[in-house]
Amino acid sequence: MSLKKLFPTDSSARAIQTRLFLLLLRAFASAVLLILLFVLTVTAVFLIYPSNHNPLSRLPILTRLETFYLARGSWQGVELLIPIDRDPDSQYIWKHTILVDAQGNILLNRGAAGQGVFTARKNEASVAVMVNGNTAATLFLDVSPQSQREGMLNVFAPIVVISFFMALPTTLIGLLLMRRVVNPLAEVIAAARAVAAGNLSTRVPVSGPDDLRVLSDSFNHMAASLEQSDSERRNMLADIAHELRTPLTVMRGRLEGIVDGVYPATAEQIIPALEETYLLERLVEDLRLLTLVETRQLRFERREVNLGDLAAHVLDLFQAEADEKKINLALDVSAPEAVAQVDPQRAKQIMGNLVSNALRYTPEGGNVRLTVASAGANVEFSVSDDGPGVPPEHLSNIFNRFWRGEKSRSRASGGAGLGLAIARQLTEAQGGQISAQNLPGGGLQVKVVFATG
Repeated sequence: MSLKKLFPTDSSARAIQTRLFLLLLRAFASAVLLILLFVLTVTAVFLIYPSNHNPLSRLPILTRLETFYLARGSWQGVELLIPIDRDPDSQYIWKHTILVDAQGNILLNRGAAGQGVFTARKNEASVAVMVNGNTAATLFLDVSPQSQREGMLNVFAPIVVISFFMALPTTLIGLLLMRRVVNPLAEVIAAARAVAAGNLSTRVPVSGPDDLRVLSDSFNHMAASLEQSDSERRNMLADIAHELRTPLTVMRGRLEGIVDGVYPATAEQIIPALEETYLLERLVEDLRLLTLVETRQLRFERREVNLGDLAAHVLDLFQAEADEKKINLALDVSAPEAVAQVDPQRAKQIMGNLVSNALRYTPEGGNVRLTVASAGANVEFSVSDDGPGVPPEHLSNIFNRFWRGEKSRSRASGGAGLGLAIARQLTEAQGGQISAQNLPGGGLQVKVVFATG
């Protein structure tokens, strides 16, 4: 396993991976150390406090001694137990103990047959050899500091060796986990820092276990959404500045001309500037309404509304404009009882925006049709025009703020490009759906669907 595979080239991710890897190794090392300390503590208790009161001090040789006495009825030949016992720990204990019978005679002395009378000394602990509830002998263990050090070394040496070899697979496991878990996690952390610093184009490769793959994929979706929102925000600010600049330029030029005496201060010269203020007022109001709807701060007073009657009223409002442009307005209500649970004022605004948009792009002598119909458990209305339509690749964009088609829907046709965006927000805020499609014979159809209940 090469270092390049373990550590990526990105310095930020590499630094994070190094910290995570060291943290992982510390966790494994801590676990091994705790196990080692536990074993050492138990061993120390066993060696330092070998007595009948210590539940850990039930030495194997006590069982052998008790069995020997029960079988023989005496201690004669007890020294034969030592060479028979193959246990290394028992052999160590035989060499550091003295067995004394009930009369005080030495039976075994440090791994060999003993003789003489026992005299108690310092640094010796005693353990009774019980047979049928009686003390048949006493085992004295050397607990001097030197003996304890020797015993601990004898016990701890294999533990240290085992711990060392446990560290090798621990390190290997750590390296494997680092490549599979730590690397993807470090990349996500580094990418999150990059996004927080403003680099919204940052993405992370989707790799690792399932949970980390889901995390990486979710992060990429989040970053893409933030990047798109930032782009839309920038575009919106640019569009707002563009929409405000034109009427302000007209007003400024007209008013400066009046002040400089180029134009007389008559109604004929002031009215164009006043019309531009109306345009600004309408633009600001549209932006305010759009913001209220998007932030869910606009209140709706819903009640049962007959969409056929509402459509007839909307067409009456636009009849004069249609006659001026020589455009034929038509209403087709195939469901007289087309009732929806909506806010009548906002539903009227949706219809008005759609009809206004259709009139704006329908050529002279064309047709605009408003249709109201039932669709199962829903009711729908649509507005169709004879305009140039929208290129198919741009159909998904027509409900975006300030969007206008390249040539067919330019600013020369009028409008700021907020009508359809407001219609979509008002529709979706009331639980409806809005869509657009090009008609086979030419023109655009925008359809709105509401639930009847």
